[in-house]
Amino acid sequence: LTWIAIYSSSQQTERPRLFYSLILLVSGGVAGAFTSQNLLLFFLFYELELIPFYLLISIWGGEKRSYAGIKFLIYTAVSGALILASFLGIVWLTGSSSFDLDAISTQTIANTLQIILLAGIILGFGIKIPLVPLHTWLPDAYVEASTPIAILLGGVLAKLGTYGVLRFGMALFPETWSSIAPTLATWGAISAIYGAVVAIAQKDIKRMVAYSSIGHMGYILLAAAASTPLALVGAVAQMFSHGIILAILFHLVGVVEAKVGTRELDKLNGLMSPVRGLPLTSALLIVGGMASAGIPGMTGFIAEFIVFQGSFSVFPIPTLLCVIATGLTAVYFVILLNRTCFGKLDNNLAYYPQVLWHEKMPAFILAAFILFLGIQPTWLVRWSEPTTTAMVAAITTTEKVATPQIAWK
Repeated sequence: LTWIAIYSSSQQTERPRLFYSLILLVSGGVAGAFTSQNLLLFFLFYELELIPFYLLISIWGGEKRSYAGIKFLIYTAVSGALILASFLGIVWLTGSSSFDLDAISTQTIANTLQIILLAGIILGFGIKIPLVPLHTWLPDAYVEASTPIAILLGGVLAKLGTYGVLRFGMALFPETWSSIAPTLATWGAISAIYGAVVAIAQKDIKRMVAYSSIGHMGYILLAAAASTPLALVGAVAQMFSHGIILAILFHLVGVVEAKVGTRELDKLNGLMSPVRGLPLTSALLIVGGMASAGIPGMTGFIAEFIVFQGSFSVFPIPTLLCVIATGLTAVYFVILLNRTCFGKLDNNLAYYPQVLWHEKMPAFILAAFILFLGIQPTWLVRWSEPTTTAMVAAITTTEKVATPQIAWK
């Protein structure tokens, strides 16, 4: 996605050296955060994203870029403070002499303190994901950011939040995680429903895609709460699928805005017109909308199906609510596609500038991933299965040690 973002901004003429330097700094920070095996090192890389993204939004964003950038900065700073406080509390209360993950065991911490520390981690990463009601920075940041930065925000940065919840929430506090899992599952279902319902009401197609992201991230929290081997594999698959699907949607919305001059649903129609419209761009937009709605044969369906199948036996009602949210996703994407791609083209807006092949190439690459991984899901899930299985085994072992009667039953 970093490559896609750089390629999508090939026409960047305003302060290009600073622009591309900040993107590469973001990429390095993400790589460092995902590979860190030390709490403090992870936090440093996690915070490294803050200033580059703030500058990328505030300098190259839309009309309200300053407001969106400041809001993003404040929310992310609060997120970092909560996470750092929890990390310091873990090391202090465990008496560990190191911040290394392998050297930390929270089993000696009292249950009440474990809940407080875990709450700090969930709230901190919940802001980054984001989860309702910690999400209010997201629509402004996604909408005001330029297309390549929106791709990085939704496709990459949000995954640091879900990764953190799994790596530092569920893995460090397995016993406490099980006790609050019903609350987390309900929270995930509420986020999914809320994101879908609010997306239906939007008139700006970029804001609609932004709210759809909130809904899809709720599925990941549901899967993490269920903590079954299949659900966690689905959570990782959903992270990857959500990233590439959101990227293709943001890229195509950016193309439409550049060629048509607007993102308003009420002003867009007939883009599928083969003579005067944007037929190929519209076709790719339909592919992205179908993938986000979970149509079989695409990677979005695979990820959601695994999440729901792995979570239903543990939390049936939240899972059914998330299935309803998937149906609502189809509703707002049908509205989007019906109003933008079909209908009669307005003669006053006819003959849009031609979309060049280099402008379509990122969408073709992302569409190929969406279709290929939908047909061959093994390529998507097999990489994470050993790790997720080990995480579930650790939770199960902890529960048996804490409550032996469960094993007897």
